[in-house]
Amino acid sequence: MCHNIMTLTKNNHGQLAHCSNCRIYQLHFNNIYLEFNQRELVAFQKFVIEIDTEYWNACCSRAFDKRKIPIQTSQQNLVLMFDQQELSALKDLIFQNASKPYIPISVSEIDYTTILN
Repeated sequence: MCHNIMTLTKNNHGQLAHCSNCRIYQLHFNNIYLEFNQRELVAFQKFVIEIDTEYWNACCSRAFDKRKIPIQTSQQNLVLMFDQQELSALKDLIFQNASKPYIPISVSEIDYTTILN
């Protein structure tokens, strides 16, 4: 069990932490939890940075779901799906350049469907 955990970066979607005892990085992102060693984190960073978001947004432009950007896993029947805003937040976490979690957001950053009764 990890006892010496330090939060490296944090945003509204999750956080990236590191345990110096077991040398494991812990990524909490919405309802996803991933553990990486140093080599795996670097490989994941390389994979995420190479995702062609323009292709996936154009390819799936008619899809009903707003999450169109896939990240394949080693399990063949499991794919993690992200929208542009979530992928940007994930990049901020894994590259440790997330903004402070308590800075107010602008109106343009709010992604909410308004339902008028």
